[in-house]
Amino acid sequence: MFKGLGGLGDMAGMMKKAQEMQGKMAQLQEDMHGILVEGSSGAGLVKATCTAKGELKTLDIDSSIFNGDDKEVVEDLILAAIKDAQTKASERAQEEMSKLTEGLGLPADMKLPF
Repeated sequence: MFKGLGGLGDMAGMMKKAQEMQGKMAQLQEDMHGILVEGSSGAGLVKATCTAKGELKTLDIDSSIFNGDDKEVVEDLILAAIKDAQTKASERAQEEMSKLTEGLGLPADMKLPF
């Protein structure tokens, strides 16, 4: 009927996809708080667990590293485990985001804000 309005159908479809994506993004944001990743250092002597959002949840330190005057070594191992967990959290968050964008037909490497 209205040949000049053909583009409006595409716009409606795009708007629907945008709303769908907004809802899925909100759900993913919520889910990221429940996804846990573990980082470690010192061959597993120090382990840090954080959410995919990067929030530190637990820190597990093997008591064997408290022998002697190795305070600086222990601090370095703790920091390394936390950084490892945060790096893994960031990677996991990007994986989850890629699943979402691919599911919506968007490029897998499309960067979306958290």
